[in-house]
Amino acid sequence: MSKPQVTFIEQNAPIDEYGRALYAVSRSVLRAMLDTLTEEDLTDLNTPLLDVRMRQLAKVARVDRDKGLRGDGFEWAVHEAILGKEERVIDPLHHAMRKASKFVKDAAPQSLMFGHERARYLGFTDAVVDAAGAQSYILPEGSGRPFHFGTWVANAAQGKVAEAFLPPRIQQIWKTDLFVSAEDDARHFAATVKSNFDLLEGGRGLRIGIVPESTHPLNRAGVRYSPAHRLWIVTLADPNGFMGLFNDAYQAVGRAIITLGKQPLPAYWTKPSAKAQRIEEQLKKYPDATVIDIESALDEAAQQDLVSAKERLVGVNAPNWLHIKQLAPRIISPKPRFDKLD
Repeated sequence: MSKPQVTFIEQNAPIDEYGRALYAVSRSVLRAMLDTLTEEDLTDLNTPLLDVRMRQLAKVARVDRDKGLRGDGFEWAVHEAILGKEERVIDPLHHAMRKASKFVKDAAPQSLMFGHERARYLGFTDAVVDAAGAQSYILPEGSGRPFHFGTWVANAAQGKVAEAFLPPRIQQIWKTDLFVSAEDDARHFAATVKSNFDLLEGGRGLRIGIVPESTHPLNRAGVRYSPAHRLWIVTLADPNGFMGLFNDAYQAVGRAIITLGKQPLPAYWTKPSAKAQRIEEQLKKYPDATVIDIESALDEAAQQDLVSAKERLVGVNAPNWLHIKQLAPRIISPKPRFDKLD
């Protein structure tokens, strides 16, 4: 059976300039939008996921109404910021990890994206387990032996129903969004990522919560332990830290999608910075380019020579929409190219 190819991007150097970081977060937001397309959406578009074009994505994305889209974008942005060694994220995260366990290596944090919603695709859980490594384990709160990573992550992929099969100390590990660890460290912490502090929930097995700064008196930028959540909480600074960067990129991508989809611009939709507006204008130039091509161009603009790709084969059962006849004529689109912001 032929296997589709999945590429995992690894960034080899930190993003140290606002323009490049803005491109990187814009890429994350766009990936989140593509990731949220359902099989029903793809059937309506009559297009395989990898061939979805910007104009098609803009027709089905409802940026102003889908509140979950912002949360998905935030999750992707945090995940890729960790991989990209973005200091505004990895510094407080590493501090939280050392608070959770004094034995964590003094090395840069790593991230594995989980989310039981994605685990329904065959091969996804296997890829997560393989990426963690055979000797990896989950370190929950409390005393006792840690839990072997592969065995329990496979169970957690079932979602809430998995609680009946999971040991009490990790009974709610299915809520995990990211598994974080230090580089070359077998210890993994289950982290939950929420774009709204009020939505943050703890759970047995979860150790770290990542949220944006808010006006809540207990949610100032920095790292603290929350007895109510039983989590070490990493609060990302807004607007001068990572959240300012994320909001800028999210507004830019959102405005471009709204324009390409010929949707009315919501009255409350904030105008992004001048640099982000330049990204918005460039995105709007490529309505007939595939989202994958746009992501690749944003990768180039964000990282230039700082990115290497590891290719792995992941077996996935082809969903029904892959077999639908292509009715639309093939469209030729210019290759996307993004100019430097500085």
